[in-house]
Amino acid sequence: MNNIQRKQRILVVDDHPKVLRFIELDLKLHGYEVMATSSGEKALELIKSGKPDIMILDIIMPGIDGFEVLKAMRGFSQLPVIAISASSGNYDGAINLGANDFMTKPFEPDEMVRKIKTLLGQQQTEDE
Repeated sequence: MNNIQRKQRILVVDDHPKVLRFIELDLKLHGYEVMATSSGEKALELIKSGKPDIMILDIIMPGIDGFEVLKAMRGFSQLPVIAISASSGNYDGAINLGANDFMTKPFEPDEMVRKIKTLLGQQQTEDE
């Protein structure tokens, strides 16, 4: 399939419904296809079945947290991951477990989109 014609698919994982919805809406406005879940278990399933191009992953979640998702997924996938957390203290752990980038909440939506485009190797347009 030609990636130029297919929308890039982003998996967003966050246990806070409002944060999840906000990120999902913002990414859709930027032209991305979005899969969203509040569960680390479901995230691991969607990495395999949904074939995302990149994942935005909250670190602090009940059940399987973001660190555990990173540990598990790196056994079968090199999917680019931007880890997000309200605690900047989670940076080292996320990067050491294979996250490609990290953002501390709250973050600017434009910063998130820039990081996504960089990791996906997309061209920035002049108005961004």
